[in-house]
Amino acid sequence: MYIYQLPVINTLLERVCYTNLMSIWMLLILNSFDGLDSLSSDEIESHLELGKQMVARGQYSDALSHYHAAVEADPKNYLTYFKRATVYLALGKSKPALEDLNQVIQLKPDFLSARLQRGGVLMKQGYLDEAHIDLEWVLRNDPYNEEATRLYTSIEPIKHDLQTAYMYYDDGAWPMAIDVITKLIHELPWDVKLREMRATCFENVADYFNAISDLRAATKLKVDNTDGYLKLSKLHYEIGDVEESLTTIRECLKLDPDHKNCWEHYKKVKKLAGHFKSMNDFSQTEQFAECVEKSNAALKVESGVTNIVQLIKKKSCHCLTKLDNPTKAIEVCTEALELDPNDAATLCDRADAYLNNDDYENAQSDYARAREIEPDLKRAQEGLKAVKGRQRQARDYYKILGVRRNANKKDILKAYRKLAQKWHPDNFQGDEKKSAEKKFIDIASAKEVLTDPEKRRKFDAGEDPLDPESQANQGFNGFNPFHFQNFGGKYTFTFG
Repeated sequence: MYIYQLPVINTLLERVCYTNLMSIWMLLILNSFDGLDSLSSDEIESHLELGKQMVARGQYSDALSHYHAAVEADPKNYLTYFKRATVYLALGKSKPALEDLNQVIQLKPDFLSARLQRGGVLMKQGYLDEAHIDLEWVLRNDPYNEEATRLYTSIEPIKHDLQTAYMYYDDGAWPMAIDVITKLIHELPWDVKLREMRATCFENVADYFNAISDLRAATKLKVDNTDGYLKLSKLHYEIGDVEESLTTIRECLKLDPDHKNCWEHYKKVKKLAGHFKSMNDFSQTEQFAECVEKSNAALKVESGVTNIVQLIKKKSCHCLTKLDNPTKAIEVCTEALELDPNDAATLCDRADAYLNNDDYENAQSDYARAREIEPDLKRAQEGLKAVKGRQRQARDYYKILGVRRNANKKDILKAYRKLAQKWHPDNFQGDEKKSAEKKFIDIASAKEVLTDPEKRRKFDAGEDPLDPESQANQGFNGFNPFHFQNFGGKYTFTFG
């Protein structure tokens, strides 16, 4: 059925036509509902049979659609409500199941199975007094009903456990409260209050993941649980999960766009999430200076929550190791590790910074520690090899050219041209010429290694691709940076 936008009515004739049109339209709508209610008994039975078949296959959502049709066609049939309630319970939807069971008992107050079912639902929701009434009614009419007897006799012990749980909770005896509440939740799995209580207990013993699990369940069990979503969002924030915190606080604002506390928290988390995204984007695109800048901006938004600060400093540490400032990188990495000493990735970042600063002892110590934490961490294994290789290297090509280990090709070529011009043997005479020749060869070797990505990678890993011992079977890699005749004749040199 489509509803079209009607034009502005100006003339009397148009008004008459409009009135007739609206009458026809309303009649069509009423007829469409009458058609739904006028299903034949055979059609209703067909829906019920299909619903039964879907239940047998475990296709509960499909079964519901058939039971909905049957209920709408025959709203006085208490058995259809009862069957639909059973499907709702199978889907864990206690609220609509309870509504259907209430309807069943209203239509047929002496329906024992519905009373028993409702008593069980009320009990699982924590409404013990209301459950007590239904179960007592069942036992009065069926004294030997085993399920009713089991539930009825468990009510008083549960009440006793509830008193104990509240006592521990009020006294701040969190571990003992958790034990008792866990036992109670086994009997009362749909009790929102118990879930929230245990979440608070878990939070107070710093078990945030279990606290989050309980609050997540509470938001599903209770309609319009804005306070639950707010607390859940703050817990995600506390453990450093900024994206999930943002997603959760949006659920609160969907329920109540004007919720003051949710709105305030949302603004802060959204801003921080933006900084985190920028930090990651800049890091992935190797814009490391911008990454560090965004990290500093993020610290202005949040400087008190330990896990958030650690994540910011961790990212800043990583980006700083890629810049020409190993001292600052070591400082920030150390601050991040003070907040989480067992962060293997940050240990490797600091080790890289130590290595860039030629501090082999501390680099080896950090790589070794990272490997202890994560024995299969390839980065730590390669780092240890790089330290040993660096210690064995006869020449440091970065030092020869006077560039940092993170220098780009443009900076390397610039340094090479400057030094090659300075130390070209033609500029020297006598004994100085021999010294210049050696220096010139070292400069050209450094240029060859550091401008070749594969050779540079090997060198950074602790190998020297121009070391005669390691390259004994490969000659000198065809290296001929310039042509000369025993340094006694003309030099042919190109600055490439």
